Amino acid sequence: MKRITSSSLRRRDWLRMLGGTAGLAALGGVGSLLAPRSAQAGDYKALVCIYLVGGNDGYNMMVPTDSRFAQYSQARSLLALPKTSLLRLSGTDFGLHPSMKPLLPMWSAGHLAPIVNVGPLSAPLTKAQYVAAGADSPLVPDNLFSHSDQQRAWETASTESMARTGWGARATETMATTYPVISLGGNSRFGTGETSPALVLPGPGGVFAAAGLAPGDIAYPADQKRKAAVDALYAPGQKGEMTEIYASMQRDAFEMSDRLAELVKGLPGDNSVPAGIDKAFDPLIDGQTLTTSLGSQLYQIAKLIAGRQQVQGDRHIYFASLGGFDTHANQIANSDSTTGSHADLLAQVASAMACFHDAMVNLGLNKQVTAFTSSDFGRTFLPNNSSGSDHAWGNIQLVCGGSVKGGATYGEYPTPVLGGPDDVGVEEWEKQGRWIPTASVDQYASTLLKWFGSTGPQIDAILPNLSVFPDRTLGFMLPA
Repeated sequence: MKRITSSSLRRRDWLRMLGGTAGLAALGGVGSLLAPRSAQAGDYKALVCIYLVGGNDGYNMMVPTDSRFAQYSQARSLLALPKTSLLRLSGTDFGLHPSMKPLLPMWSAGHLAPIVNVGPLSAPLTKAQYVAAGADSPLVPDNLFSHSDQQRAWETASTESMARTGWGARATETMATTYPVISLGGNSRFGTGETSPALVLPGPGGVFAAAGLAPGDIAYPADQKRKAAVDALYAPGQKGEMTEIYASMQRDAFEMSDRLAELVKGLPGDNSVPAGIDKAFDPLIDGQTLTTSLGSQLYQIAKLIAGRQQVQGDRHIYFASLGGFDTHANQIANSDSTTGSHADLLAQVASAMACFHDAMVNLGLNKQVTAFTSSDFGRTFLPNNSSGSDHAWGNIQLVCGGSVKGGATYGEYPTPVLGGPDDVGVEEWEKQGRWIPTASVDQYASTLLKWFGSTGPQIDAILPNLSVFPDRTLGFMLPA
């Protein structure tokens, strides 16, 4: 075996061995940053992934209002929403869940698009092919209907259970953006790359710096001496190449925390927060507190986008998440399908996305920022015995922003018949409405990345399985 010496290690190799975590534990584990590029106002773009953890019931998030409603109502039984409760999406044969009213102005403005029946696919797949292939076939994604495996499939854009890196992280590495994925929703596979994990930031009011060493903490002579000692410890010119690499990583981390600490800390009402953001998020602000988890994350992302010159770089990918969507039981409340845990979650999603969209409009950045949802999988059309639904496959996702070709739905709505041509079930017990996707995660991601500025070869490197699908994009974004 070849012996590894310090002289044989390049900086990139060392970072890969460290996993991007050593020396940066105090700051959430970020690998070494590339030389920052300034954020040019006209060229700036951001993607914001909103991950709905547990498997959102997308087919109760958007419901057909035409002749298919009778099939929907019969199959969904106690989970079926009354037709009169649906929020009609003008120009289509669909309506939104009644708890998602905050999204209607976005729809009317042409800035919201539902993407129908999208999910992990190894290749285009019909029911006949699925039945003939069997569960162990390479045509069928690994471990279907499993939370951990399907979360991995969505976040990596890969149907292989051993996939390691997220498609968001691969995009930042392939495009050589200034930052890895910037996460307000904790660590995720989506932001895990070959050389570094995501940059995980705290919410509004949070501290993003080594204890006692943030710029605002250094007010007294003793603080200044302590900071000088730390700076000397990691000063350039260390003895040994590995020691210098480690010290350089620490210098990067301190420089970044000095630059971002005050921006991260800003709360509603602070002078550092643009008034347009506070105005947009006013429905979710109580004093200086954001009243919902997703609202808090998107508020923080809005601040970072507004402060993009301070953040540095002209391409950013953000990650936010909201849990609770594994609605096996009590998805509805007291036999009222319009209320319950799922309705409450959708209300939080709708209000947070609407506030974020309004903030981007107020900042004049709506056309430069696109937000999109992801989730483990859809849920069974057939209810279970606990007023809930179980793990399924194809799902409906939402995309919003000024560059979205909104006011229309994209994709093929499945035939809403249990055991029908789009349901994986053959035997009676299997006929639960687990829809085979007609659009892949690869195509969904490729559509977003093309708008984001990725070239064709870059997209192929980020999404190596894309070539097996006849259409590289799904058509829901305006030209880049």
